[in-house]
Amino acid sequence: MEIVVDRDIVLFDMDGTLTEARKPFASFLSSPLWSLGQVADIGVVTGSDLDYIKEQLSSLISDESIRHCLHILPCNGTKWRKPFAYDLCHDAQMEQKIGKHKYRRLIEILIKFQLFTSDYDIPLTGHFISTRGSMINWCPMGRNATDKQRKYFKKLDKKSNLRRQAFMKLRLTLDSNDMQDITVKLGGDTSFDIYPKGWDKTYALRHFGDRNVWFVGDRAHSPKGNDYEIFQACGLRSYHTTGPEATKDVIMEIEKRIRSLDEHN
Repeated sequence: MEIVVDRDIVLFDMDGTLTEARKPFASFLSSPLWSLGQVADIGVVTGSDLDYIKEQLSSLISDESIRHCLHILPCNGTKWRKPFAYDLCHDAQMEQKIGKHKYRRLIEILIKFQLFTSDYDIPLTGHFISTRGSMINWCPMGRNATDKQRKYFKKLDKKSNLRRQAFMKLRLTLDSNDMQDITVKLGGDTSFDIYPKGWDKTYALRHFGDRNVWFVGDRAHSPKGNDYEIFQACGLRSYHTTGPEATKDVIMEIEKRIRSLDEHN
């Protein structure tokens, strides 16, 4: 199918939207996404890097009936891979943006903050700090955690507000180190996304010019959530979801609205 460059594009968050957290793509969404792809382009914009996208969305990105219109936007869209071959056509670098000295100081602060976890009985599994080029992900228990360990952490976090306390302390520390231009967001259920100011998911909108952009995500209502800014930016074309089951209904609603708008234009 030929790409129509002025079509609407519908951007989806990944974890909590197209998948359960750190789980594979919800296959029952394939059919409604294919149908949506007849009237609009589709994009996945997530704080995760390409390795996690491939791990979780392998069946979607290899689907020949969808890949003609599927944009892959890792790290909040600071990386952009176009449909078909998914060749990298944009790649921003955080170290270049904020400077080598500040970037190194930020890493040192996060290493020290990892000691913050000694006050809590949480699993320590490894891969605590993930540098993704355009952003950094800090996971206090480590990204190598099992599902059982993740569930334990989520329960403890809900009870003790571990991440909220860490967020506040980290924000104060960054501000006192002249890093007001660094944004910290809650990433998924267990981590923090850290990146230059303005490099939230609205960054992805830069790639699509004057096209109508729709957005679907689960962490949209709190400024601490990493879907908040793009949800606000897309306005009446934004949808909140509570998981893949709810996303299915959202997809059908968006397709219905786009078809209706096309008929009136």
